[in-house]
Amino acid sequence: MEKLKLTKKQGLAYKYLTDKDTVEILYGGAAGGGKSFFGVLWIIHNCFTYKGSRWLIGRAKLDALKKTTLNSFFDVATLLGVTNEFRYNANEKTITFNNGSQVILKDLFHYPSDPNFDSLGSLEITGAFIDECNQVVEKAKNVVMSRIRYKLTDFDLTPKLFMTCNPAKGWVYESFFKPDREGRLPEHRKFIQALLTDNKHLHKSYAESLSKLDEASKQRLLYGNWDYSDDLAKLFAYEDILDVFTNDFVEGGERYITCDVARYGKDKTIIALWNGWRLEKTITLDSSGVDVTASTVRKLATENRIPMSKVIADEDGVGGGVVDILRCKGFVNNSSPLKVDGVKENFANLKSQCYFKLSDKVRDREIFIKDQTLKRELSEELDMIRQKDFDKDGKKAVEGKENVKILLGRSPDIADTIMMRAYFDLVGTKSWLDDLY
Repeated sequence: MEKLKLTKKQGLAYKYLTDKDTVEILYGGAAGGGKSFFGVLWIIHNCFTYKGSRWLIGRAKLDALKKTTLNSFFDVATLLGVTNEFRYNANEKTITFNNGSQVILKDLFHYPSDPNFDSLGSLEITGAFIDECNQVVEKAKNVVMSRIRYKLTDFDLTPKLFMTCNPAKGWVYESFFKPDREGRLPEHRKFIQALLTDNKHLHKSYAESLSKLDEASKQRLLYGNWDYSDDLAKLFAYEDILDVFTNDFVEGGERYITCDVARYGKDKTIIALWNGWRLEKTITLDSSGVDVTASTVRKLATENRIPMSKVIADEDGVGGGVVDILRCKGFVNNSSPLKVDGVKENFANLKSQCYFKLSDKVRDREIFIKDQTLKRELSEELDMIRQKDFDKDGKKAVEGKENVKILLGRSPDIADTIMMRAYFDLVGTKSWLDDLY
């Protein structure tokens, strides 16, 4: 097999992929740094080196994998002169080598119908490469990692998961980039910063085309900047989201309860107890009826001496039954926005108005969440809340829940529960004249 000359960063990645201590490697940063190229090169090399081994190449969506990563696989195979050494089966989504080694192509999107990635089933692999790993949820990465056990003893190999991505917030930032920058990355993990200048073979026109992108895209893809916002339409800055879990200086106040009731097809109800803008407690109910939800809310309200006028539940869908039983406030997402000091604000609906109010609270460090176990899920959910039609005039709105569910792979139940707390601040600013109209 013809040898290809590696860049210094690719050489460093190969070093980590062949040692006995490293298990997870993230090779992330600017576009054009040779990340995906190296990933498929590593897979091909392993298939030849370890006869009868089994490897996985995954990405969030199989269609994108076929159009990008798979094409890179064929390109590298052509450069190596080994295209006759394997067969690609599009129906089975496999690449089988003549020596018995196999590559499995996998869709790793977090579908609500398969929250635990049971589709991976009893899959056993020798190692894996996840391309654009920032587009998959961390649970997908963990499940893939748990499947790396096939013939490891026979080949005397350490489990290896190789991942690539462009700069992004979320679990890749929190688990790899930030700990590496702060000198606290665990020994079993390695982060390699990719830069455009790493790839000496890249034509100069590529850098020129990246330099003409919008500022946010240019910072990420040209300069490999992980801290620059990659989406100006986002309502919440990632660092601000993380701070809500350390803002213990936020003072208490009036007590409230907010409740996002499970709709048909969903599997959990979230109930939140508030002390001012301090989230003191959350209760999660799995697959419960409206009677159980209502009794749980009532018990929490009684224990904390909270009247029903300070309790609000999502009234859409089956949540209306909870509101009817409790006689509490009902939150209708698509209802008209509330007037503030007698003035109607320029929002498309109540949900959008409350999310923008919540973003102000998060940005100004005026909210504290006590339960640290919510950190990962809430960070992922709020990171997906974007202003709809950001670059257009008109009423301000957030992207619909269905779009967020597609991006997130689940319903943003925790974020919606917290968003409803803003209702009580907004309703408190109504003019007494509002009730006359």
